Parts: sequence; structure tokens; C-alpha cells
Amino acid sequence: MSRYDLTDLEWRVIEPLLPNKSRGVPRVDDRRVLNGIFWVLRSGAPWRDLPERYGPRTTCYNRFVRWRKAGVWDRMMDAITATHVGGIQMIDSTSVRAHQQAATAKRGTQIIVSVAPEAGSRPRSTSSSMREGSLYGSA
Repeated sequence: MSRYDLTDLEWRVIEPLLPNKSRGVPRVDDRRVLNGIFWVLRSGAPWRDLPERYGPRTTCYNRFVRWRKAGVWDRMMDAITATHVGGIQMIDSTSVRAHQQAATAKRGTQIIVSVAPEAGSRPRSTSSSMREGSLYGSA
């Protein structure tokens, strides 16, 4: 059992919520396909990196897309949140922002902000007296 696989308790909650109308070819094991879908969603890996133990990646991807269009995922989330005792909090990564220096700052260093405008300017190779005069004299 992989760390991303459904536990028996989770499977007992989800199994009755799945569509069971099979037409044509019998469906492959729903639990295995769901474990594959959850592996991709939890790991952040592309579908092409799905391990072989979950079956063909096209099966997992097609089932994920088909169930999204049919609203199966929404019904599952509603049922799971209704059976859960306590509050459920989810964080969308699009609403979490860190300061730009949070990713690169080293521990123990201090960031000093200067109020002098020239403190941030680059050093020049010529002195200020040379820039005021021109090479050809003044006009």
C-alpha cells in the first residue's frame, strides 16, 4: 500500500458514492483507479509518471475528466464533508503569498534597508567632476 492509497475506512465512505452504471466493457477496479488519480493529485506529478501498479494512465485520466464533467467529485466532497465530525479547512495555494525574500533569505542574516537614494546606485568608473565637463570643451 502506497502512502497515497485510500485506507479501508476512506474506501467504505467513497465506494457507495461512485457511479455504477457500466455500459459495454466492464470497468477496471474503481479503487485502483482512484488510488492512481489521488497519487497524481497528491504528488503533483504529471499523468505520464503514474506508476504501473495503478493501471494505464489514460484510464485514470479519462475517468478523472469524465467524473469531473458529471459532477461525481462534487458529490463526493459534499458527502465526505457531511460525514466528517469537526471543521474542515482547505487552503488554496493561489491565496497564500509569501514575501519575495522568504524563498531566498538565509538564516541569521539581517536585511538592512537604507533611506539614502544613492546607497542603491552602482559605483561609477568616472568621477563626478569628469562627467560635468565635455571632451571637446564647452559650447
